[in-house]
Amino acid sequence: MDRSKLDPIITDPVTIDPIAKADILIEALGYIRTFRDKLTVIKLGGSAMEDPEALKATLQDVVFMETVGLRPILVHGGGKPIDRAMAQAGLTPRKVQGRRYTDDATLQIVVRVLLHEISAGIEKQIRAMGGRAVSPHNGSLQYLHGEKMALETPEGPVDLGRVGRVTRVDADLIRDFCAAGVVPVIPSLAVDVEGRWLNVNADTAAAGVASKLRAEKLVLLTDTPGILANRKDRSSLISSLDAAGCRALMEKKVIDEGMIPKVEACLESLRSGVKKTHIVNGRLRHSLLLEIFTDRGVGTEIVDK
Repeated sequence: MDRSKLDPIITDPVTIDPIAKADILIEALGYIRTFRDKLTVIKLGGSAMEDPEALKATLQDVVFMETVGLRPILVHGGGKPIDRAMAQAGLTPRKVQGRRYTDDATLQIVVRVLLHEISAGIEKQIRAMGGRAVSPHNGSLQYLHGEKMALETPEGPVDLGRVGRVTRVDADLIRDFCAAGVVPVIPSLAVDVEGRWLNVNADTAAAGVASKLRAEKLVLLTDTPGILANRKDRSSLISSLDAAGCRALMEKKVIDEGMIPKVEACLESLRSGVKKTHIVNGRLRHSLLLEIFTDRGVGTEIVDK
């Protein structure tokens, strides 16, 4: 598909000829058929959530996907809103190698922000757009179950408080909602065997959901265009990588810092049977549709081979 024909309808639908609009829809038909009834896990985070217009555009994409028969699943974090809520409560965030140390006071804030503010807000917006969504903000259902984890370091395991890993996903519940045309909205929280909350890394949670469901795609919406060969040059975007290419770039430190857990989440998903993974700029309006419904896409596609 020629993206030069697709972009105008997304950025300025008034200026494009109506027949050209119809042509674009017909060209999209092949993608719709390919991915109809297939599960796509979308991880929402960073500036894509902080910018109201970017969030609105992403949720419009999600509603569009569901309307044409795709089966989107939203997983979200909320690092910056949690930091602000902690500051208002007089608490100082503590990070251990990029992971939030979560004591009981911090956990209360994490649960409130993720469940009762972000999840509930996303569900409300999707419903206002004519879609249907279900989040666990009222505590009546749980998507993720987990266990407490420690951070492994060369010096030994480091306790992170109420931080956990996903051990079980209620796949049947998620599939049932998707089959009914309802978008599951999943915060990065898991419940342990005692019924207590655990704070989970959002990229890891999204990968866990995609892996357990054997999703067609995992899409990570980030603050960058994708993986750049040169972080100072946005035109150096690498459009496609395989697992070996990712490992080579990590060894060269081209992929480093915050991009490492995202790439590792993609690779873990691929090993578990997910067909394709994508790292996309969530601040670009309708980047989700552009990545799924065009040949070239707008981010970095990571495949197994």
